[in-house]
Amino acid sequence: MPANIADAVPRLKRLIPRLRGKRIGVLGDLMLDRYLWGTASRLSPEAAVPVVDFVEQSECLGGAGNVAANISTLGGEVEAFGVIGNDEAGRALQKCLSAANIAAKGIIADSKRVTTVKTRIIARHQQVVRVDHERRESLRAETQEKLLRSLFSALKKLDALLLSDYDKGLITDDFADRVLSAAHQLNVPVFVKPKTSRLYAYRGARAIVCNAKEAGFYVTRSVADEKSVEEAGRALLAHFGCGAVVITRGEKGMSVFEESSPRHLHIPATGFEVTYARVGQPGIERGATGRQVFDVTGAGDTVLSVLALAVAAGAPLVDAAMLANTAAGVVVGKLGTASASPKELVHALDDIRQ
Repeated sequence: MPANIADAVPRLKRLIPRLRGKRIGVLGDLMLDRYLWGTASRLSPEAAVPVVDFVEQSECLGGAGNVAANISTLGGEVEAFGVIGNDEAGRALQKCLSAANIAAKGIIADSKRVTTVKTRIIARHQQVVRVDHERRESLRAETQEKLLRSLFSALKKLDALLLSDYDKGLITDDFADRVLSAAHQLNVPVFVKPKTSRLYAYRGARAIVCNAKEAGFYVTRSVADEKSVEEAGRALLAHFGCGAVVITRGEKGMSVFEESSPRHLHIPATGFEVTYARVGQPGIERGATGRQVFDVTGAGDTVLSVLALAVAAGAPLVDAAMLANTAAGVVVGKLGTASASPKELVHALDDIRQ
């Protein structure tokens, strides 16, 4: 069933101010996204690759950190929980958290781990290469217990909890089960962006957010047309034992399945082609070709963030999903990890009505 977003615009706009002040916890794999900007006008004599003359470096939050940044940008009071290394990148990540007004008391610096860093080298507004620095082993038992104590202490004060799993070793089946059990006892809704290595770890979540490729992995078949999406969504509701499943589908928008509804909702996408010159810049590049070209970096994070924030503000899940879809349309109009501000959301909703 297609969503009539235009009719919903007035109430979605009224919802935006209600997002401010909601207390949201974000638990997951924190990362630092580092950009090395330069110019390239010649090839290396050593290999058929460009020589990039360095100009400047910039950094922003990635992974679960980007989820937290999205919430903070929309006025939510967010506290991050996770583990980083006791290293230069960890200190840079802490600075980014502070700059984004994200509480970091729940973040543990472990000298036995390294902070996950994704370094992108950009020349002429194009990515030349990405270098990942990370480790994926599970947390040490004492580190995991310290993290859980910090989370459980804060849980009773939260309006919602988000789990952002990037498969870096933080979240295991047992860990997720303990977190969801504690949240359930306190009636704190949990929203999850899972990884394909865990299928049953998130039973009882308020909503699961995954993309079409991940959904296809879970149900062991391709998810391409409406029929296969419908079958996958219903199967995932049963697999996860959750209240809702949201499947993000790139240029096809998203599909929302609720345990309480016999029909799923399809929400069309919006987005515009941009260049790397727009990284971190507000607004949508409307001077481009007008084709819907999606930079998926962080789009799933945005959907997870806005969905949880809107439900915490009292919105029905369907309205929360439509607002999340609108926010994703803003974010894919910026290359790199990015967030949507309340002002940008209002403008995007105004565009829908025109």
